[in-house]
Amino acid sequence: MTFEGIQKFTLLDYPNHIACTLFSPSCNFRCPYCHNAGIITSSPESGRISEGDVISFLKTRKKLIEGVCISGGEPTLQKGLVDFIARIRDMGFKVKLDTNGYNTSLLEDVIEKNLVNYIAMDVKSSFASYALCSGVANIDVERIRSSIELIKNSKVDYEFRTTLVRELHSDDDILSLADYMRHVLLWRMQEFRTPPSCSLPLSPIPSKYLKSLLNQYINYKNYVFY
Repeated sequence: MTFEGIQKFTLLDYPNHIACTLFSPSCNFRCPYCHNAGIITSSPESGRISEGDVISFLKTRKKLIEGVCISGGEPTLQKGLVDFIARIRDMGFKVKLDTNGYNTSLLEDVIEKNLVNYIAMDVKSSFASYALCSGVANIDVERIRSSIELIKNSKVDYEFRTTLVRELHSDDDILSLADYMRHVLLWRMQEFRTPPSCSLPLSPIPSKYLKSLLNQYINYKNYVFY
């Protein structure tokens, strides 16, 4: 595996753990609001970090951090991901995997092999609007649905999260998704924050409005805002 960057210390990326975050290159989605567009479009010549360098770094952090968050980009595109996770688990680290959920078979593999301690899956929108929010015109939403059900029914700690954008998410989208996510353990909704690379006229949906919308139509409490 290769990586585009390392955040050497974080208290935010892995809930309740001191961790570092590894950013893998490339992605199969092109979300209009992506905060890591520079990572997913970078070339191999951009100065990637080797797996060996990451392992060497982690050896120096054994007494300082508890976990490793593998993010991106989309990590499940990397052919060596399963072996890499097994390697850092053998070093004694817990692993959190961030994913868009499109590679259901790989998620099933790491869950069955008990390789990950926590999975955070981005759920882009209601299934009807997934193509718009993922930037993939011919997206197979059944793969998204399958990954949600797989993670929800696993014994792995997890969360689902959605970045909400006024120009991309209608009230119907939000309510449809909320209804589908009614029985998951945790669904995080995030206000859109304009990344430096974004030139589109996009704006957030305030959390106050979202809370009012959800509490008015759907009576459940497994969602949080951040």
